[in-house]
Amino acid sequence: MIEQRKAQRFDLKLPFELVRNGPSRTCQQGETKNISSVGVLLASPNELQPGEPVEYMITLPTAAEVDRVRIRCLGKVVRRSESELAATLERYEFVRKDEKAVK
Repeated sequence: MIEQRKAQRFDLKLPFELVRNGPSRTCQQGETKNISSVGVLLASPNELQPGEPVEYMITLPTAAEVDRVRIRCLGKVVRRSESELAATLERYEFVRKDEKAVK
């Protein structure tokens, strides 16, 4: 089988929060399984369907919790299973605690 991925994936276990899916709001937390420049695989038993828009926040590791940096990501669900959700990474912005988003 030939590998057909568009970008290299990195096995990063980072905390995430699923913020929105389509017209409804949700607040589900979990951990990423891997991430690339074009998408992410989330450990998430969510009922989202392929093609639905999704918004998620990934928290980056920092030396001090006070300086926590999060990435607000927008994309679409590309596939799901009972325990995983794969989504594109179409737009993102860095968000610091108690600050407005910056690009």
